[in-house]
Amino acid sequence: MANTITISFNNVNVSAQVGDIAYYSPISTLVGFDTLSTSTTVKLGEILAINASSITVEYDSTAPLPPLIGSFVFFVKNHVANTSSLLGYYADVKFENNSKVKAELFAVSSEVTESSK
Repeated sequence: MANTITISFNNVNVSAQVGDIAYYSPISTLVGFDTLSTSTTVKLGEILAINASSITVEYDSTAPLPPLIGSFVFFVKNHVANTSSLLGYYADVKFENNSKVKAELFAVSSEVTESSK
């Protein structure tokens, strides 16, 4: 059975969007360092609403307890909604050979990196 839960923060990450999936993991201290384990990561559910200091998540009440104060809360982007054709900066390239002698072009390559939207 799904319910909603609102989680408060000092600031919500500006990259968070409605539709992203929220997770949390309890933080433990090991030899003076804060650590978390992927084995303790819990899926909270889909983010339904966001404001400057909180998120509202569709929380499955059959899942483990909601996050405790001090837990590490993070989100994963919806890849269906956030994948599209190349946007933003682009380049048109024209290759010319002004030489009087024969020249061969062996390879042309480029690198495209998806940024955090």
